[in-house]
Amino acid sequence: MRRLQRTPRADWREHAARIGFDFAEIDGAAYWDETACWRFEADEVDVLDDATAELYRLCLAAAEHAVRHDRCETLGIPRAVWPLVVRSWERQEPSLYGRMDLRWDGSGAPVLLEFNADTPTALFEASVVQWEWLTSVMPHADQFNGIHEALLAAWLHIEAPGGVHFACQRDSVEDRSTVEYLRDTAVQSGLAAPFLYVDEIGWDGRRFVDLADQPIRTLFKLYAWEWLLRDSFGNNIAGAETRWLEPAWRMLLSGKGVLALLWELFPGHPNLLPAFREPGRTGGAEIRKPLWGREGANIAAPGLATPGPYGGEGFVHQQWAELPCTDGRYAVIGSWLIEGVPRGIGMREDSTPITRDTSRFVPHYFDPRPDETESGR
Repeated sequence: MRRLQRTPRADWREHAARIGFDFAEIDGAAYWDETACWRFEADEVDVLDDATAELYRLCLAAAEHAVRHDRCETLGIPRAVWPLVVRSWERQEPSLYGRMDLRWDGSGAPVLLEFNADTPTALFEASVVQWEWLTSVMPHADQFNGIHEALLAAWLHIEAPGGVHFACQRDSVEDRSTVEYLRDTAVQSGLAAPFLYVDEIGWDGRRFVDLADQPIRTLFKLYAWEWLLRDSFGNNIAGAETRWLEPAWRMLLSGKGVLALLWELFPGHPNLLPAFREPGRTGGAEIRKPLWGREGANIAAPGLATPGPYGGEGFVHQQWAELPCTDGRYAVIGSWLIEGVPRGIGMREDSTPITRDTSRFVPHYFDPRPDETESGR
C-alpha cells in the first residue's frame, strides 16, 4: 500500500465532463485529485475485503442484540422512534448500500472508524470516476471496484412494483449526482425511476405521493432518517405502505452509538477500536464524535476541533487512531458494501487528520496476480 505522486492528465476536466462528473471541482478547488494515486498489492485487497465482510457480520450481530435487548439509549435512538426501527429490522427490509470508513496503513488489521449505513456519498467517484481513470491511465492494472455491476444486480433483487422514486434535498450537487447515478443503475436494470426533491414528497391522508399524485411505493432517499423523522410528515411514516431505501433499521448502524455497542459485544476484536458513550474509558487519547454527526463536524481530538451543528444528541468517545499521513495528506479508506457484500474502495484525503467535506478523492489500483485474468470490476 503506497501513495504515488503523478502528473494529472492534461484533459482531466474534459474526461470528468464526459462522464457527468459535475463536482470534480468544488468552489474552485479540486475535489477529484489526479496528482496522486494509491497502489495496493492483490493480497492487501484481500485483507480489506475480508475485514469489511467481518465488520459487517459484527454490525448485524450488534443490530440483533440492540433489538432483542432494547438498547435504543446506547445507540441514541429516541424511544418514540424505536418501534419503527424494530419493526423494520424484524421484517428484514432490504438494504442497498453502505460505506465503512477504515483506518489502515497496510500493516496489522484495518480498523473501523465509523459506518455510513444510511446516506453515504462518494459512490459515483468510487464506482465510475476512478474506473474511467484506470482504463485511461493504466488499462493493464486492476482496481478493487465491482460497485457498478453489483448495483445493477441489486435492483433485480429488490421488489419494487411500479418502480423506485428517488429523492434528495435541494442545493447539494454531490447529493443530486449520487442520486442521479443510482437512478441510472435502476433504469439500466429495467425500473422506472422518477426523481423529486424531499420537500416535494406529498401526503394525501393515506399515502405518500409524488407531484403527479402518484403513490410512492418504494423510495430511495439520500436524506438521513433522523432528519426525515423530524420533518412535518415524519409522523406519517409508520402508517404508510412506502418501502424505504435505506430502511429504518439502518439507524441501528448509522449512528456513532453502534461503535460503543460493538466494542461492548466484541472487546479486543482486531478490526475494532475501543469506544464508549462515556469519556476517559479507552485507556488513552480519544476522539469525541457526535452520535449523529456528519462530514467531520463537531469532532474533538487531541489538538483538533471542528465546528458544526451536531452534538446535542450526545457523543461517543473512541480511541484515537490518527490516519496515516503521506506527503502531508491523511488518507481514509471508504469500503463499499452492496447488499451487504464488499464490492470496492475509495480513497479520500484531507490536509488534517479529520476527514471533512473539503477532502479530496484520489484513485487507486492494484497489480493483479499473474494467474488472474478477470477484472476487479
